[in-house]
Amino acid sequence: QVVGGKVKKPGKRGRKPAKIDLKAKLERSRQSARECRARKKLRYQYLEELVSSRERAICALREELEMYKQWCMAMDQGKIPSEIKALLTGEEQGKAQQNSTKLAKAVKTEANSSSP
Repeated sequence: QVVGGKVKKPGKRGRKPAKIDLKAKLERSRQSARECRARKKLRYQYLEELVSSRERAICALREELEMYKQWCMAMDQGKIPSEIKALLTGEEQGKAQQNSTKLAKAVKTEANSSSP
């Protein structure tokens, strides 16, 4: 046959199937399975680390919430906690601001690390 000025041979397209060595094919399959298991293991390690870091952040936030609850209960009883007095007088304003900044950064880092 002549198509577009080129001579075409009748038959199947593409490469002719070469004799595939069965042992080589099995070894490639085993290697692929090993690599798949290794990727899976890494993926699970990453997820476990992510969960543990989120759990730590949750614990820190719960502790902070409990502290605020205690402050509120003390203020309801007419007592002003020493930490709040210090904040109002400005003695530890820099320190409290640093702590809140660290906490905000930690939460922000956790949020950013979850998005791929």
